Amino acid sequence: MKKTLKRLFNKTKWYNLRSLAPVSSVFGLDRGIPIDRIYIEDFLANNAKFITGTVLEIAENTYSKKYGINVENYEVLHTSSENSAATIIGDLTDINTLPECKVDCFICTQTLNFIYDFKKAIQGGWYILKLKGIMLSTVSGISQISMYDMERWGDYWRFTTISIKKSFEEVFGNGNVEVDFYGNVLSAISFLEGISSEELTKNELFYKDKNYPVTIVIKALKR
Repeated sequence: MKKTLKRLFNKTKWYNLRSLAPVSSVFGLDRGIPIDRIYIEDFLANNAKFITGTVLEIAENTYSKKYGINVENYEVLHTSSENSAATIIGDLTDINTLPECKVDCFICTQTLNFIYDFKKAIQGGWYILKLKGIMLSTVSGISQISMYDMERWGDYWRFTTISIKKSFEEVFGNGNVEVDFYGNVLSAISFLEGISSEELTKNELFYKDKNYPVTIVIKALKR
């Protein structure tokens, strides 16, 4: 009875959200900047002091150049030599293809979701870091499937803060991993709908509700 009364007196206002099709099926790229990009860049900006020395990224060095401080070498990891930006040809899940103790900082954004054996990829990240090196990583919590990635190499995982922290601690050790998140029910719904970040206020974007982690961020130290 109470639930019936709640539905009657607190009716859901659907507006244009009662639709089987999203506002945008490409994460809002056709409307502006995707919400998860704002979260990723805020995380990197807040940790810019660690993006120094020899810095590694996957496929390109955009974030290294944007947020790096006193970067001496820009390294780019890719599985294929067809990527002209690649300085390291290797597979993150196979340490035999990776140089050991090469980089001071490894920026690994939105990558582990698309690697089936993501735990081996975390091991690869640890292996390629110098002692006291930092891995700055982001993963999806609440997100639609990326068909671009699904059709090429696969879209396998969505994480929680506890699942990704335990996975990193298995490699980096307890006390060496910090995990945080961005997201709330509004930004999660907006991201799933493909509503762009420009369509939310700053307070709406950055309000945190642990029940709705859109983007999870990890800082891991190699000791």
